[in-house]
Amino acid sequence: MRSRQLLILIIAVIACGLTARAVTPRLQASLVTCMPGPEIYELAGHEALRIHGINERGEAIDSVWNYGVFDFASPNFVGRFVKGETDYMVWSYPFQWFMPQYMDRGSEVVEQQLSLTPEETWHLLTLLRHNSLEQNRTYRYNYVRDNCSTRVAAMLDSAVAPHRILYPDTVAFGSFRQAMRHYHASYPWYQFGIDIVLGSGIDHPLTPRQEIFAPLRFMALAGEARISDSRDPLVESTRVLYPGRGDVTLPPTPWYLTPIAFSLVMLAVSLGVCVYEWRRKRIVKWWMTLFFSMLGLTGCVVWFLVFISTHDSTSPNLLSLWLNPLQLLPAIFVWWRRTRPMVMAMTVVDLIIMAVLVSVWPFQAQCTSPAVFPLWGATTALCAVYALLYPYEKNV
Repeated sequence: MRSRQLLILIIAVIACGLTARAVTPRLQASLVTCMPGPEIYELAGHEALRIHGINERGEAIDSVWNYGVFDFASPNFVGRFVKGETDYMVWSYPFQWFMPQYMDRGSEVVEQQLSLTPEETWHLLTLLRHNSLEQNRTYRYNYVRDNCSTRVAAMLDSAVAPHRILYPDTVAFGSFRQAMRHYHASYPWYQFGIDIVLGSGIDHPLTPRQEIFAPLRFMALAGEARISDSRDPLVESTRVLYPGRGDVTLPPTPWYLTPIAFSLVMLAVSLGVCVYEWRRKRIVKWWMTLFFSMLGLTGCVVWFLVFISTHDSTSPNLLSLWLNPLQLLPAIFVWWRRTRPMVMAMTVVDLIIMAVLVSVWPFQAQCTSPAVFPLWGATTALCAVYALLYPYEKNV
């Protein structure tokens, strides 16, 4: 009798377990795209995944999966960020906690419901849960190759496998740099810095799939994508969750405050100084110090990013020939007669560098800001006049 009761109990437990496992999740997956904000890390928008519905335990859920989380309190965060060792994380939390930050800043939020099958949506949730475990949640962030948008795209690829998501074969931007210039249009000094410190690694032609690094472009491409098993498009419906308060980025920078205006002023002043120097046969030392200090200090940053940091887009960078720490030599040593031979040597090196850059620039892949070229002209003029006046200057 006891054996029979035990058997019945075991069968009942198994039946209960099967019944519990037989609850079919009714889940819906969505892409959530947030429009740009005023901060520099918000200029291309933000991408996240939303999973809502009934889970395997019969519970109502509405969660967001955010790959754009970072911890300012982590040890040496700023130093590691500059060096390129930037760790981001994926976090899951209730969707109601996600919206307020974008509503507060006035950014539009758009949701795209995905046409994944129930099995694919469940698989996506399983992947996200595994990815958000403490040992898995951290990843090495890369602005163009591994960010909040590319991570979401990769999770969708895994969820629909062995099928593939087919994005439209249209390219909006010729390169990563062109895409950055589009999204950074109201922040010309920020883009000027990018054009100086990032090398030819961001200038190769892009595929539509690579353009997904920009959340706004991902939203557009996803809206036209389909899944390779010939079902309905990837996105079955789109709705605006919050309309926003218009463009919340900075207004366009006045032309007279742009990098090109600054560099043209530097060129004009340098040419005026050169004319004055030639007539008086005397170097204007304070201008040499100011101009070459600017080049040398910028060169310290460029060389750190090229030769020390782990950023993969900073090297190779042809501008590092011109923007290098040795430019501080003429800035400092122009004041003393004994050290002027070093200044003379550096001006000759600079003239050679300028000749090389002007000769090879039209035939290589790297692009840069137009504001760089007037500064090249100023560098060449100041070095040439110093070299010509050196016989007068060395004994003064």
